[in-house]
Amino acid sequence: MTLDKAKILQTCNDFSKNTLMETLEIEFVDVGEDFLKAKMPVNSRIHQPMGLLHGGASVALAESVGSAASMLFVNAEKQEVRGIEISANHLRSKREGTVFATAKIIHQGRSIHLWEIKIEDEEGKLICLCKLSNIVLPKNNH
Repeated sequence: MTLDKAKILQTCNDFSKNTLMETLEIEFVDVGEDFLKAKMPVNSRIHQPMGLLHGGASVALAESVGSAASMLFVNAEKQEVRGIEISANHLRSKREGTVFATAKIIHQGRSIHLWEIKIEDEEGKLICLCKLSNIVLPKNNH
């Protein structure tokens, strides 16, 4: 399978318009056979009251990347993806800069996808480690 990286990234970024991903300035930046990567700026807009990256923003980044990654493995005309469980271990704080989330598939079943999402800073230091379960559903075209 050959990937058209530019097309996939453009589709993911276009799909994010007028959503939480756009609000958090999440941008998809790389894709491969078994991963999808996005970045998010860390600034006062996504801080918690102590001036640090809000854990909820990290979780939103992780679920956004993991859910988009599942879409790469399904027939988007017939199926859709929903996150059903996410866990996050916040390991390091961050005040400013950029974080990068990389989703890698752990299990790809017909109806359940399990992803590991590592959120790292610009130096590759692990900020947060997440596990996301997605369910694959038949698309309900009203």
